[in-house]
Amino acid sequence: MTHTFHELVIEGVLVAPFAAYLAAALAIAFLLRPILLLVGFTKLFSNPQIAELSLYTTILCLLMHLF
Repeated sequence: MTHTFHELVIEGVLVAPFAAYLAAALAIAFLLRPILLLVGFTKLFSNPQIAELSLYTTILCLLMHLF
C-alpha cells in the first residue's frame, strides 16, 4: 500500500506537503505560547529558547506522522 501525498495548490503552484506542515506547526506553536507562559513553561528550563524549539520540532513531527 502506497501513501499518496496531497499537494497544496496556491494560485496554480504546487507546494510540498512539508511546507504546509511547517506553517501549521508554527501556527500551533504560536497559539500554545501564551498558555505555556501562564503555566511557567519557560521557568522549567535553563535555556527556554531551545525548549520552545524542541516543542516546535515535536509538533512538526506529530503533524507529519498523523497526516
